[in-house]
Amino acid sequence: MSESERPHHRRPAFFSPSALEAHGGAYDPTEEIHVAHETAAALVHAGRASADPELTTRLVALVDDIGLSTLAELWSQRPARSLPGALWRLYVLREWVRRAPEEASREYAAGIRFTGPNHAIAGAADPPSPEEMGRLVDEILRGVFEGDLSVALERAAAFCRVVSAGRADVSVGDASAEQAANVLTMADDLSACARLWRSGGLD
Repeated sequence: MSESERPHHRRPAFFSPSALEAHGGAYDPTEEIHVAHETAAALVHAGRASADPELTTRLVALVDDIGLSTLAELWSQRPARSLPGALWRLYVLREWVRRAPEEASREYAAGIRFTGPNHAIAGAADPPSPEEMGRLVDEILRGVFEGDLSVALERAAAFCRVVSAGRADVSVGDASAEQAANVLTMADDLSACARLWRSGGLD
């Protein structure tokens, strides 16, 4: 989940300067910011306003339908401590677990003995099998749309803290240490977003 492992993202084609100029318009970089925050807010509102479990399931699995690169174009450049920044990190977390469930299970299991309270907050069952990792991250994302969003963010932050500790324990080398630090930074950002949501300042 390090920055080096993430794909390079390009600006969405529908906001490219050449495309707008071809239609007589000028590229406005503030429009990308506006769209990022508006789409994030609309997604959360749609999920939380609906009592349809099928809609929630589709929102949780959004990346499966539209691809991580599409969300990256919308949200990856926004601040970590913003609604689109928080959603981006939650979907990246889910995608990592989906693609590397054994790695997620191994690192999470290794981190439990260092971060027992965070393991309890994350809510993973024992043993933290690859299947359990997938269930947990889906449950956390589901909480964004049908539960207390701040609790979902805190659970994701706790999950990241356990993984960070485990990665630091079972991996070797400077790259692994950097990756563990990146995951810990993600945890801090998600906790900050939870506080912002509770105070009405996450947008």
